[in-house]
Amino acid sequence: MPERFIDEEISVSKKKSLLLRLDPKVYAAIQKWAADELRSVNAQIEYILRQALIKAGRADSLDEGDNEQG
Repeated sequence: MPERFIDEEISVSKKKSLLLRLDPKVYAAIQKWAADELRSVNAQIEYILRQALIKAGRADSLDEGDNEQG
């Protein structure tokens, strides 16, 4: 397995798993938004949550290196 894939697996495994139930219309809107920005739905949800934390002034504990844009 190429080294770059091993590194990606390690960084993904450090993230918390979460079961999230969404209204189908909310999911569809997020799915379309994610596709428009070339992100996965999961990455789009994380992006939305990060932006909300920043806007609310609650992003103090976020590492600068963790702010993925895509």
